Amino acid sequence: MVGAIEFMYEDCFFKKKRQAQGEYYLQLLSRVFDSLRENNPELATGDRRKGSKKTVLVNFMDICETMHRRPDHVMAFLLAEMGTSGCLDRQRRLLVKGRFARNNFEEILRRYVNEYVLCNSCTSPDTILTKENRIFVQRCEQCGSGRSVAPIRAARV
Repeated sequence: MVGAIEFMYEDCFFKKKRQAQGEYYLQLLSRVFDSLRENNPELATGDRRKGSKKTVLVNFMDICETMHRRPDHVMAFLLAEMGTSGCLDRQRRLLVKGRFARNNFEEILRRYVNEYVLCNSCTSPDTILTKENRIFVQRCEQCGSGRSVAPIRAARV
């Protein structure tokens, strides 16, 4: 009987030790994911509503703020790539003429991020887009590199 009590005590001790290790592991895992989110923000996907002839990108301003880009530049790129027209309404939502699926917006926003947001040298999203002498210039806040970026043109077919 004494052996059984000692065994239960050891089992309880190891169980608590495993729980403590598990909690420590979860804390470390949480720190790693926080660091990853800080250095690589997720692509903000658009909440959209479909009407009969228009698609509304509800969180358009949130997307622009996340990327640190002017709404008129992002809107010009989206509309040119979709080959349609659109505008911002009073609630600052993007109204796009035509019906589009969510994956259309996601794919085009990924292209925008790759072309106009991410640094080519260090792939940091911490960049600034300015216009100098009719040319858009992207400057990275992390590594200091700069490059000219292509102007927005109509969709490539």
